[in-house]
Amino acid sequence: MIGAVLGTALGLLAVTSCQDITDLQPADAFSETTAFSTPQRVELSVIGMYNAAQSGTYAGNVVRGYPFGAANVQQSEMRGEDMLNQALFYAITNESTYTPFSANNVWMWNTLFTLVNQCNVTIEGVQKAATDGIITQDVALGYEGEARFLRALAYHELLTHFARPYSDNNGANPGMPIRDFAVVSPATVDKAIATGRSTVAENYAFILADLDFAETNLPATRTGNLRVFRSVKGAAIALKTRVKLHKQDWAGVITEGNKIVSASAPFTSPISGFALLPTAAGPFQNQASAEAVFSIENNEQDNPGVNGALASMMGNLALGGRGLIRVSPISYNLKEWPADDARRALLVKDARSYYTAKFFDYTNRSDNNPIIRYAEVILNLSEAEARASAAPVSPRALALLNAIRGRGLASAVFAAGDFATKVDFVKAILVERRIELLAEGRRWADIHRLAPEAAYGTGGIPAKMAYGNATFATYNFVTPPTLTKTIAAIPYSDHRFLWPFPADEVSRNPTLATQQNPGY
Repeated sequence: MIGAVLGTALGLLAVTSCQDITDLQPADAFSETTAFSTPQRVELSVIGMYNAAQSGTYAGNVVRGYPFGAANVQQSEMRGEDMLNQALFYAITNESTYTPFSANNVWMWNTLFTLVNQCNVTIEGVQKAATDGIITQDVALGYEGEARFLRALAYHELLTHFARPYSDNNGANPGMPIRDFAVVSPATVDKAIATGRSTVAENYAFILADLDFAETNLPATRTGNLRVFRSVKGAAIALKTRVKLHKQDWAGVITEGNKIVSASAPFTSPISGFALLPTAAGPFQNQASAEAVFSIENNEQDNPGVNGALASMMGNLALGGRGLIRVSPISYNLKEWPADDARRALLVKDARSYYTAKFFDYTNRSDNNPIIRYAEVILNLSEAEARASAAPVSPRALALLNAIRGRGLASAVFAAGDFATKVDFVKAILVERRIELLAEGRRWADIHRLAPEAAYGTGGIPAKMAYGNATFATYNFVTPPTLTKTIAAIPYSDHRFLWPFPADEVSRNPTLATQQNPGY
């Protein structure tokens, strides 16, 4: 974290952006003393946060979509079992052989904390700009809401990789160091170094306070595609349903979810205008649709490149992708996934295996990264309703589940009588998440939060198939074969369930050097 921000915090504050999320022209970098000196520069500084979220660097100078341009999806899928690795590039993540020196986890840490610091710089900058009369207080609060939304998103991503889940020890385990100030000087570097790890519970309280602030101060909507690419009130609420689901605060998920999910189908949001599209392919064919709650924009001029873009890394070789991440037979053969489910049309095959077709701009690599879709919000609320209900099957949870499942295949919707117990019902919701959110980077997050639960979790990192074992014959959902999983499971108690802090971080930060995750 100190290593991640020292290079950019001292000296010039980068506020440039090539993204087409506003009509403003890209500007040169400004020092932190001038970046907030005019309303136009304040706006550019805010846009710079989104650029930091989309295109942090990998290995120091190569843009590969860290943390949220694409890398969060690819790294999270490779930590799970539902996608198949075909590249040395992802083998360390996929096979859990990471170290404090391995690039993928090191740069996820570095770019996430760089984003946190840029958010903090922006918060302090817009507050001062309001005090100095450069912008109004209302405008400053809106900008601060955007910064806090992104800071919350970054911290939650850090927790899912570098800390134990909230359900383990009720959040009392070590979490992340909380940074609520900008590291821009030797004095603030010293302050940062002196701050050790907070607890997971303290981190969640910090994240939720940020999102409460964002909900209060963000606009309900924005013009055009900016509703998708810059945070709005409904997106802050949606992210709270995810965070509270990880906290196992079922009542909290229901409270937040009910703000943006109507009482009955067709489910829509009275805030920010979210809605499910009628087809499973719709959210990917129109990436700025009502189903897109918040996405990171990629476009022809500004994207993670051939070595990082979603279509490139996860796309069919025959169509112009690199084919490095494929769909595993483990997910393809799920018995709960009907053969004629429309979501199977979001897969494309070659002579060997299947790829996702959710991302398909192989030429310009402009597929947006869908950070939160309304479909996830519906499933978050469904699970919380099911868990909180005293009945084996909550009618509202069932209706929400069927809204997602029925879109893929109307005849496959569930009836309450299909489930003998509440556990069976919750398991059906969890499997539906695997089907609906396949290749969107949510699998590891679910493995992480559920791991300590005997009824629902995998008990750790699940066993996986290696590419060499996944011949075309292994893809068979009609008569599923016994799959060979040569990448062994890792129990939850193993230190490899967590990523290590980077070596450069602990070498620069004596406080964190004594608080490294055990086993590293």
